[in-house]
Amino acid sequence: MKLAFSTLGVPGLPIADVVRLAAAHGYHGVELRAHPEEPVHLGLAPAERAAVAAEFRTGGVEVLGLAGYARLAAPGDDEPVLAEVHALLELARDLGAPYVRVFPGGAEQRSEEADATAARRLGTAAEYAADLGVRILLETHDSHPTGADVLRVLGAVGHRHVGALWDVMHTWLGGEQPQETYAALCTYLGYVQVKDIASADDRTPLPLGSGVLPLTECVEVLSRHGWDGWLCWEYEKRWYEAAAPLPELLDAGREHLTRLLSESA
Repeated sequence: MKLAFSTLGVPGLPIADVVRLAAAHGYHGVELRAHPEEPVHLGLAPAERAAVAAEFRTGGVEVLGLAGYARLAAPGDDEPVLAEVHALLELARDLGAPYVRVFPGGAEQRSEEADATAARRLGTAAEYAADLGVRILLETHDSHPTGADVLRVLGAVGHRHVGALWDVMHTWLGGEQPQETYAALCTYLGYVQVKDIASADDRTPLPLGSGVLPLTECVEVLSRHGWDGWLCWEYEKRWYEAAAPLPELLDAGREHLTRLLSESA
């Protein structure tokens, strides 16, 4: 498996510094948070996009994906949501990223309505994603925290350019065991976001292996089934200013994940 980290852990850091961090600490790739307060966002001009892509190529680091904020199951018209997804897909193509992360965001609707809304929009966006060579990943999050929840949507879409992003915290909070999550999402799995927290009530990010999330079990399940994708450390420093700086944790985090991979081989 390949290792990456999310720029959510280093908010606002210039891209050149992000690439240097990844290369210096032995990470194969980076998940870029696509947001107006970050260096990478939907408003980047073509030349700026080319410069970001070149920075990663020169540094020998991959752009794993774009973490977008489109909410596919949110109530309202389809057009603004699809326009945002299309823009994310175009940015991902320009940066050479294979994946775009989207959220469910359907808490304001009944589950059946949320599922249908998300499936309809994903089905429409999938064709554009296929044309651009990018895959849309629906994250286990908010209204759809478990693999079983996300599977209801993806099963209705049935398109190879629509998949799942497994966030280990949300499936754990949803009461789902790692084996259950994998069984639900294995056909659709794009990559896995790992992290650690103190408890369900205190989600301040912690160094990997020092909290309560079942990282050992997750890696063991993935390895046992021969899954060979990406593990991306999503350290949510952006939302928890008091959390330790991510750069000083990167070596220990890589070593912890490498150890889990070795022990589960």
